[in-house]
Amino acid sequence: MTAPPTPSAPPGPSGSLDRRLGLPGAVAIGLGSMIGAGVFAAFGPAAGAAGGLLLAGLAIAVVVALCNATSTAQLAAAYPTSGGAYVFGRERLGEWAGFTAGWGFVIGKTASAAAMATTFAAYAVPPGLARPVAALAVLALTAVNLRGISRTARAAAVIAGVVLALLVVVLVAMWAGGGADPGTALGSWDAPGGAYGVLQSAGLLFFALAGYARIATLGEEVRDPRRTIPRAIVTTLLAVVLLYAVVALTLLGTLGPGDLAASAAPLVDAAQAAGLGPWSEGLVRVAAAAACLGALLAGLAGVSRTALAMARHRDLPGVLDAVHPVHKVPHRVEMVIGAVVAVAVLLVDLREMIGFSSTGVLVYYAVANLSALTQAGDDRRYPRALQVVGLIGCVVLVATLPWTSLVAGLAVLAVGLAGRAVVVFRRRS
Repeated sequence: MTAPPTPSAPPGPSGSLDRRLGLPGAVAIGLGSMIGAGVFAAFGPAAGAAGGLLLAGLAIAVVVALCNATSTAQLAAAYPTSGGAYVFGRERLGEWAGFTAGWGFVIGKTASAAAMATTFAAYAVPPGLARPVAALAVLALTAVNLRGISRTARAAAVIAGVVLALLVVVLVAMWAGGGADPGTALGSWDAPGGAYGVLQSAGLLFFALAGYARIATLGEEVRDPRRTIPRAIVTTLLAVVLLYAVVALTLLGTLGPGDLAASAAPLVDAAQAAGLGPWSEGLVRVAAAAACLGALLAGLAGVSRTALAMARHRDLPGVLDAVHPVHKVPHRVEMVIGAVVAVAVLLVDLREMIGFSSTGVLVYYAVANLSALTQAGDDRRYPRALQVVGLIGCVVLVATLPWTSLVAGLAVLAVGLAGRAVVVFRRRS
């Protein structure tokens, strides 16, 4: 039987968000979400785990991301409302599955937003100023999001265009000048952590590929969602995968696996190793700072829409169920999320954020794949095999993340589930 086009629970008393985004705006937000801290920060830790088999780790991450993307696109077309897999899980699997997905997304993407802000500051200002500048960036972009989704999309499009242009200039210069060596990029097959290390690198690189979910969480603000959302998700993912493959080859070809693993700013170090001169470092730093701001802007918007959906169902405090009467954004949630992320960047280490973020987001996508498996009829757009592969991939990747990040992520997930259990018990007693 075909699933209903909207969730069973109506929007809260504040009303619905406006459908202002077309395909270009949705793609812009997707690109802004994905071309962020991951391309500038995730390749180092991933190379530390996979060594010369970094490209194998990236390939695994791409396969899992593609399967997850098709599940998300199929579900979002059927349920075009705010919330993403939180809504999908509730409608297809039940309230607890929905809450698990929603809470995993909120904690994972809050950590991801903090990583974006931290990486922006690391490239933009001296180390002593990095944390306070990162916090200020979060607050400034929260203010932009409060002005409306159309402004968010326009800002994301401008930022993504600048980043892509600067990255292309630097990458072409590395290869044209002979600084990037194909033999170095493909010549090493040594993986310090073996198969486990390759899988761990895939989990870390998944952090850099997961931004397409942002489009689904904005489903209530997209025009013609049954057509626009799937096209935007798949288009965005394929474009970013191509870019990341070129970046990975370039980093391996200039630095080699060992130096890449030790680098805190891989693209800057690669430009220096390629002998491009001081101008290249400046371009990379500008591109990195802009990319992280774009991902942070879109990330804050995505988390707030999932939190809004949870507040509508009272899985988060009902006071957060509010849409601004003029700008049509969930302004209370936006402000709360912005404040939480600003505090996080003042207290937490970047590499801890990447693994923690991947834990929450992989749980989110596991629920999305399970939900998509239950769809049939006109709602089925992709083979079930893709959802099975996506589900297995999520479970494997989350199990191979650094144990400290995994334990921290599962602990916070468990706290949320325990909190909901207490609330449900009190409502029924």
